[in-house]
Amino acid sequence: MKIVRHSARARVAAVGLATSGALLLAGCGAANESGAPAEAGGEAAASASASIAGAGATSQQAAMEAWVAGFSSVAPDATVSYDAAGSGAGRTQFVDGAVQFAGSDSALNDEQLPLAQTLCGGADNVIQLPLYVSPIAVIFNLPGVPTLQLSASNIAKLFNGSITNWNDPAIAAENPGVTLPDLAVTPVNRADDSGTTENFTEYLSAAAPADWTSEPDGVWPLSGGASAQGTSGVVGLVGSGAGSIGYADESQAGELGKVSVQVGSEYVAPTAEAAAAVVAASPRVEGGGAANFAVELARDTTAAGTYPVVLVSYTIACTQYADAAVADTVKAFLSYIASDEGQQAANANAGNAPITDEQRSQFLPVVESIGAAG
Repeated sequence: MKIVRHSARARVAAVGLATSGALLLAGCGAANESGAPAEAGGEAAASASASIAGAGATSQQAAMEAWVAGFSSVAPDATVSYDAAGSGAGRTQFVDGAVQFAGSDSALNDEQLPLAQTLCGGADNVIQLPLYVSPIAVIFNLPGVPTLQLSASNIAKLFNGSITNWNDPAIAAENPGVTLPDLAVTPVNRADDSGTTENFTEYLSAAAPADWTSEPDGVWPLSGGASAQGTSGVVGLVGSGAGSIGYADESQAGELGKVSVQVGSEYVAPTAEAAAAVVAASPRVEGGGAANFAVELARDTTAAGTYPVVLVSYTIACTQYADAAVADTVKAFLSYIASDEGQQAANANAGNAPITDEQRSQFLPVVESIGAAG
């Protein structure tokens, strides 16, 4: 789904991929060091005038709607589009030079990172910033049951087929006083290559290794159950079938039941604050370059108040573009996304956890270095 937003003076609309040749880069050149302000897209926003296109994670869709609308008010002559085609599609389009930026629920993999480094003109020129942080809710459809408490082990068993009925004693033991229906379990997974799936299976692999033996992957590793395209597809399928269980960005879970996940001796609900807490406790990935801020999430944490089934969705871009106007527009747009104004706008529309001031102070120098290659 493409996000299209218009204002009186701005054109925020779909951009054909034929215009994507602007991404083709020259060699390593001096980056723009203009030092744009942190708020509202920086000094570049008022003069930004290029058309830029992005593609990727469906989880970012609601946030991207807010970002595109907000950016149009500070960069009225710019045009931005985002095709929520899924994380895998977004990463592929980016490394192929088809879009100027991507949204992805997982960082570039070992095959994609070298391609991106070539595209961007150097190992330190690939930007990966965790600008969208949100809990992944384990969602379910049980009439009369709004919430459940579940361990990682039981979540894994519900998805791998070991638990086949909702009144299973293992579920009942974690939910005293809850009337569980005699209803078959129908697990629902993403049909597409999905960063949400990769994050979810990473959690299961780390927190319940005895029950989840498949390797983490963006492609669902098991057969059986039901599948749907995109976050909205999973939410819709779970919502339409009593007994269904799935996983989705919490901001798009709607009125479906949500699992509170066991962390140590407590059960933690999927809130933005709990998701932000686990990201803050996670180390940065090494070896991806100076502009890479991907993190190794602490999926098996037992720290109080943390929610480890978290989605960190990255904004992926280059520090160098062949076209100066494109570079200025990408810089202005990413500056807006990272600004407090942009993060609060996304939070209001999507319920994600705004980045911290400390993260912002680390990310903005990278964004401000975006410029024309040459």
